[in-house]
Amino acid sequence: MVIFDRVRENLRKYKKIPLQEVINISLNETLSRTVLTSLTTLIALIALLVLGGDVIRGFVFAMTWGIIVGTYSTVFMACAILERLGVKRDWDTPTGGGAGTQFANVDA
Repeated sequence: MVIFDRVRENLRKYKKIPLQEVINISLNETLSRTVLTSLTTLIALIALLVLGGDVIRGFVFAMTWGIIVGTYSTVFMACAILERLGVKRDWDTPTGGGAGTQFANVDA
């Protein structure tokens, strides 16, 4: 979600840059934050693994797997999904020639 939000912000900020470069800039801006957050969480999970008992080991394993998969999907999959979906620069402007906007200026 952080990547998607940053791409949305950068699409508004960099209007002339192609989509692939905007995605690359957005990924570079959030990469260190994502990796540091994941590593910090993994350190806490390692402490739970070492200091916790047998009851919590399954939870620690599931959380560790979730952190690894989440970091992978954030770094490697999110940008590819954005590129395949074809992101528009301005979602506020209608694409259907004004269809569905006949009541836009009516006060309720």
